[in-house]
Amino acid sequence: MVIVPEGAIADLIDADASFEAVESVFAAMSRGDAYNFPVIREAIGHEDALYGFKGGFDKSGMALGLKAGGYWPNNLEKRGLINHQSTVFLFDPDTGKVKAMVGGNLLTALRTAASSSVSIKHLSRPDSKVLGMIGAGHQATFQLRTALKHRNFEKVIGWNYHPDMLPNIEKIATEAGLPFEAVDLPGMVEADVIISITSAFSASLMADHVSPGTHIAAMGTDTKGKQEVDAALVASATVFTDEVAQSISIGEAQHAIAAGTIKESDIAEVGAVINGTHKGRTSDDEITLFDGTGVGLQDLAVAAKVVDLAVEKGVAQRVDF
Repeated sequence: MVIVPEGAIADLIDADASFEAVESVFAAMSRGDAYNFPVIREAIGHEDALYGFKGGFDKSGMALGLKAGGYWPNNLEKRGLINHQSTVFLFDPDTGKVKAMVGGNLLTALRTAASSSVSIKHLSRPDSKVLGMIGAGHQATFQLRTALKHRNFEKVIGWNYHPDMLPNIEKIATEAGLPFEAVDLPGMVEADVIISITSAFSASLMADHVSPGTHIAAMGTDTKGKQEVDAALVASATVFTDEVAQSISIGEAQHAIAAGTIKESDIAEVGAVINGTHKGRTSDDEITLFDGTGVGLQDLAVAAKVVDLAVEKGVAQRVDF
């Protein structure tokens, strides 16, 4: 078994490689070459934590496995640890033997950022100039860095439940040579692209906060009851997702589905846009929304890439198991 510890991953994979892995697996899902297993995600009744398992099998990339982990909201304040904690396990599809164990914390941030950026590449207007960020935590910095690679943004605006955290994303904008402005939520009307990356259970982004032609990437924690985007806004948008089953059960679409304002058939896979079997955005005035639910296949794709790179560079740890 190959072990790639958390501390080794930053030197092995970057945002570009993560983007390619995620874009490829979304395309494979839409072709029917890869599928996710049902998600288990539960409140454990300790430390307010959410814990679960996501897995799947990519027949084209021969990646089989799961990610175990979740969200511990008190970690940063109590222990100086990031709130998201996870580990990825890969198995040999031919034999079922465990193949690799890979630290999942950085990979989660990279694959989540890659997912929203795949949607930005394929669904946002090419002339998008203003990027709006809702959320300024650890993962928001990855979201912003990766998004800036895919459109020629000229300004970043941001809002967070705790404004004292906004310097986290202001720093990234400044490093990229872009002006940053803290705004109230109604100020998001200036944005051409909005990324929401929070753990909220009540909507913050409302329909009157969004201008025609905006692309929204809703990337926050997905579980039953979570909500970042108002259901009326979801209903007014053209909705895309990584996996429809997760979108309607644990993603942003769950509330609009429950209200009867959209149907399951109204939601398209972003992989279909990548493959050219769905037209994607059809006009400059259309509001598009990507519900990024964080499928297990994303984790497997980037973890498999990390294992290959670790072996190639001679930094993989091997143990008999």
